[in-house]
Amino acid sequence: MLLFRFIFKSLYQILFTKQGRTFAYLLFFYGKKKRYQPCKINFWGYSFQIPDAQSFVYQFKEIFLEQYYYFQTDKKKPLIYDCGSNVGLSVLYFKKKYPQAYIKSFEADKNIAHFLEKNLIENKVNENISIIQKAVWIDENGIEMYLEGADAGSVVGNGEKKWTESIRLKNLLAQEKEIDMLKMDIEGAETQVIKDCADELYKCKNIFIEYHDYQGFSQSLSEILLILEKNNFRYFLKNEQTRKLPFIYQSPENQMDLQVNIFAVRK
Repeated sequence: MLLFRFIFKSLYQILFTKQGRTFAYLLFFYGKKKRYQPCKINFWGYSFQIPDAQSFVYQFKEIFLEQYYYFQTDKKKPLIYDCGSNVGLSVLYFKKKYPQAYIKSFEADKNIAHFLEKNLIENKVNENISIIQKAVWIDENGIEMYLEGADAGSVVGNGEKKWTESIRLKNLLAQEKEIDMLKMDIEGAETQVIKDCADELYKCKNIFIEYHDYQGFSQSLSEILLILEKNNFRYFLKNEQTRKLPFIYQSPENQMDLQVNIFAVRK
């Protein structure tokens, strides 16, 4: 029985859950679509305009199938900071769970933010939502970013970088009494932002951080974890990358060589 459960767990999840069947549908029809080709995807009565199908399918898997952002609260109107909203799947997820939630949605790439705003309006999930078309950062002086065109815009990535408006997250957190969920997927800027916000994180009940490391840059996962520990958080780590023979094979310069999802709950 244990072997059966191990082998068929993923198959069961895909075949016998609504989220799994939808993921299979998206993967079949859009998984092999050419990158960076705008299109429309319909599911569950929603219609999303997107710039890249493959990244959308992967986001759906993480957000709806694996439920990375699932958290619990007794509040009918929780406050959620969604740093790195992309085209709006994460916002939709939060709104389906807490329809009256207040959400501050941040997206650095103005082209992606256009998709985000349009999707939220067209699908009527824009109530109590503020969209901030700026990069979450440690100051408001702007920042040079590589805007990849899908979901991997980064302060570190290879390619031509563009000046992007920024907003200091710490200043916003300082104005809040309590944040029910702080979700952070900001592609390489997370360590500096978390360090800058360290004195305000005690206001957060739940924190999700997608941590990224790039070959050629100092690793800083321990710095984030220490800050969480000092703010009385209990965390769980989930590695999102595999590497065959990790002592031997190394990623090229400036390429991401580690991605860890951090799920933290304040005790």
